[in-house]
Amino acid sequence: MFSIRGVTRATTVVAAATLMLGLSGSSAWAQAAAEPPDPNPGALTITGNIDFLNQYMFRGLRQNSTGMAMWPSFDLGIQTYSGEGGFKSVGINIGTWNSLHTGDTGQDGPSGKLWYESDFYATLGLGFGGGFSIGTTYTAYTSPNNSFSTVKELMFKLGVDDSAQLGKFSMKPYAIFAFEFDTEPGTGQADGGEEAGKYLELGIAPGYTGYSRAAIAFPIKVGLSMGDYYELAGEDHKFGYFSIGGIVTVPLGGTSKFGGWNLHFSGEYQKLGDTPKSFNGDEGNQFIGSVGLGFSY
Repeated sequence: MFSIRGVTRATTVVAAATLMLGLSGSSAWAQAAAEPPDPNPGALTITGNIDFLNQYMFRGLRQNSTGMAMWPSFDLGIQTYSGEGGFKSVGINIGTWNSLHTGDTGQDGPSGKLWYESDFYATLGLGFGGGFSIGTTYTAYTSPNNSFSTVKELMFKLGVDDSAQLGKFSMKPYAIFAFEFDTEPGTGQADGGEEAGKYLELGIAPGYTGYSRAAIAFPIKVGLSMGDYYELAGEDHKFGYFSIGGIVTVPLGGTSKFGGWNLHFSGEYQKLGDTPKSFNGDEGNQFIGSVGLGFSY
């Protein structure tokens, strides 16, 4: 979606952001791994995270070649309806997600500014029986240090939270359909191509919450183009990337009037397709490690 300067490769690299969707369950790997008891069981829920990573990858596209990335985020969830029948809930989430870079696309880059990316999103989520949910999210991806043009995306997420059926275990399968709009050739697109892209992601997040001091999850996903999302030399490549990761979430001191806090660690391996591999300087495999702090109130 966004062109990145200062990265050595023949093609222009474009960036995007990781959505932080409260209701749809992709709020952050740490939040997906374990949700502490809610100390504020009202209609409003506030969550936030700060994560530190060796590298920022978005849907297979590398966003920094040097330095580290920091991800502060904030989400406000509003429960507008809760019922007992087949239609369980209606929720709205609004929030911001940011990426700060010390390396070539941030502080050490052409702009000399740390703040690489700032995103605003709004989600309408519907919950149904059996843990099934549908989330519709609008996201505007912006770059405070002018590394890329603003990208607009509409995303639909279908998911199933099967933890009620599986107890301490869960699989949480999901599918994401994302559509870029209001684009021009080379502008406002994840691949910097000629046409607005359509993205498909399929995944599961097997997890276990039976440990008293930690929860673990192993997210697995594949990113695909439904049309013009991974363009390269005028050709759309269907396979974007395959990812498998591991997350450990450790609650900090239980919940209190100050909310619930956690420390989380993750590692992710990505196998890249032709287009992301070309954008990443012909490097076909990537490993991302992170540590972060999260809270919920």
